[in-house]
Order: sequence, then structure tokens, then C-alpha cells
Amino acid sequence: MTAAIDRNMLAGKKIGLLTASASRLGGGVFEATILQARLIRALGGTVEVFALDDAFGPEDAPRFEGARVHHARVIGPRQIGLAPGLVGQLLAADLDCLHLHGIWMYPSLAAAIWARASAGAYLISPHGMLDPWITARGRLKKQLARWGYERRSWKRASRFHALTGREALDIERETGRTNALVIPNPGPAAEARPRSSRGSAFVYIGRIHRKKNLMALVHAWNLASRPEEARLVIAGWGEDDLIADLRREIAAGDGTVHYVGPVYGTEKQALLESAGWTILPSFSEGLPMAILESWAAGTPTIMTDQCNLPEGLAAGAALQCGYDAPAIETALARACVMTDGEWAAMSAAASALAATTFSFEMVAQRWGETYAGVIANNPRRPS
Repeated sequence: MTAAIDRNMLAGKKIGLLTASASRLGGGVFEATILQARLIRALGGTVEVFALDDAFGPEDAPRFEGARVHHARVIGPRQIGLAPGLVGQLLAADLDCLHLHGIWMYPSLAAAIWARASAGAYLISPHGMLDPWITARGRLKKQLARWGYERRSWKRASRFHALTGREALDIERETGRTNALVIPNPGPAAEARPRSSRGSAFVYIGRIHRKKNLMALVHAWNLASRPEEARLVIAGWGEDDLIADLRREIAAGDGTVHYVGPVYGTEKQALLESAGWTILPSFSEGLPMAILESWAAGTPTIMTDQCNLPEGLAAGAALQCGYDAPAIETALARACVMTDGEWAAMSAAASALAATTFSFEMVAQRWGETYAGVIANNPRRPS
């Protein structure tokens, strides 16, 4: 049984959510920010969203369900995200709390400037961006960012937020901050009824990126013994050269792997609900929304330990795989020989996790307590 939400906990409070991309280009961070806005409203607070402009920003703004969305124009390279108008937008909003989602770009500096000027509550959610796999790449750029603005931002933060205990250790190692609060992302609402059938498709949904380890997944699929009807469906977006490499790897197989491009909304939901399994053989994750969405649909998962969801393994909602093709193939083979009864038990375990540990109500209550606490301890200066 899930906890009830105190719908007045944040009444009269205005909370800003700041992220590099308030559109589908933001991937899992975008989806997590949408859920964060929803839970703040459920607790009686007002939400304003701030992001760098991008091609899909205006089109995807309705995903925030009525929250005002501000887009700041970017000057120069997108990977830096210099947006001189962003600080003015933040200061004009008269926020009680600013919550930064994601790091390593100009929004970190804008947030630090806002925190100094307002003395308001400031939270940082790195979303896995302090993971060693991430920090080991682009070392020079990240070192310049550390010295240029990240350390200033980290020092100004009222609290850091970690999605998992492992991420809390990453935060401590990189920033020296030892008091990160650990709260998972809320997943979508679990399906009211248990899954009645087991689909034949194994599905990957997410960004086409090297850290997702998709080439090894396709190679493993080609090695695996599987039922004749089994299919691997890869849905996602990414850089053109990586997609081209993936298509070539798929074309070398037996025609049972399909790349279908990005999926959103009802199309994504239908794909999850028709799948027998979702799979995420990643080298690095924060807390992957794709797995929470899968569990809410009653679909078990195959994942590496870098997905940071040991609850799924403990509850029997997931199988663990390794990182190279033979290790992934072993997990695929185990899934293929599982009986319908065994699969149904895993499906039920997935739904149970979505309805309890990762339920919207439980996560919202914890966030309400967090926001109320940091706002009380960091009252803003009068505007």
C-alpha cells in the first residue's frame, strides 16, 4: 500500500527546474524532469522550467503539463551551452528553490550565480554524470568545467541529490560533499492488471550511444539460441555515425534485429507492453527511466549492474548480464528458456516494484520533505 500525498506540503512555494534540454533531446534526464515537475505540483507547489533552446523545445513544452517553460538562446557551441539570458530568467522568476538537473554545461554556472544572488535553496541532481565512465571521457573539457564553474556550483549547493547509493559515493569522490540525499526517480504508474501474455520481442529503448553497449548486444543476439519467433527491437535516437554503425551490424545478421528509430508517448508504451523483455547492457547509467517504465508495464528486464537497480535483481524483476557479447548471450539464453510461469512471476515482481519502491506517491512524499527542509534552511533574500 502506497503512502498518500500531502497536497499542501509545498503550497505557496515556487520551485525552478533547470536542465540543459527540456525536450526529447535530453533523453532520460528530460523524462525525469517531467516527473519532477509533476510531483511538485502534486505537493501544491508551483513549477517553472528553465532550459537551453533546442529544435524540439517548443514542441515538447506541453509535456510539462502547464508549467511555464523558459528557453534561453545559446551562443556558440552547443556542448558548452552558453546562454547569457539564462541568469536573468532565473532571477526574474522569484524562486524559493532552484533544482539543477545535469551538470558539465553552462546551466551549472547560471545556477551558481542565481544561488549567490538570491541566497535561495539550491539542489543539484547530477543524473549519473559523475560516474567514472563519464568522467573518464572528455577529461580536458571536464577539468576546464571543474575549474571554470562546476566547483563554484558544487560549493553553492544546499544539497546534492543522488539517484542511488552508488551515485552518492561518486558525488563524494568528485565534490567532497558527504551528505547527498538518495531518492530514486519515480516511475510511471504501474498497470492495474497483471500482464496476461508474454511477448516474443526483446526491446531496447533509449539513446544510441557508446555507453549503451548496443554493438555487443547485437553480436550477442546473433550468437544466441532463441525461439524462431523471437525478435530484438532497438528504438532510440543518437548521432548519425553511431546509427549507421548500428545499422551495418544489424544488416550482417539474420533479419531478426530491427532498428525502428525513436519512439515516444503511446507508441513507446505499446512497445513496452508488447515486449517479453527489455534489455539495457550499459556501461554507465544514473537510474535508467527506461527500466522503471518497463517495470510499470509489467515487463521484466535484462540489465548490467551499472544500471544501479539492485532492487530489481533482489525482487526477481530482472536478470543480470555482463558487458561482452558472450556474457550478454548467456543472459539472453536464460530468458529464452524461462517457462511462462517463471516469466509471469518476474512480471508480477516488476509491477510490484513500480507500485511500491518506485511509486509516484512514495517518491513525491520524500521530495516534499526535502524541498520544504532546504527552503526553510535557505530563505531567499527579498526580491
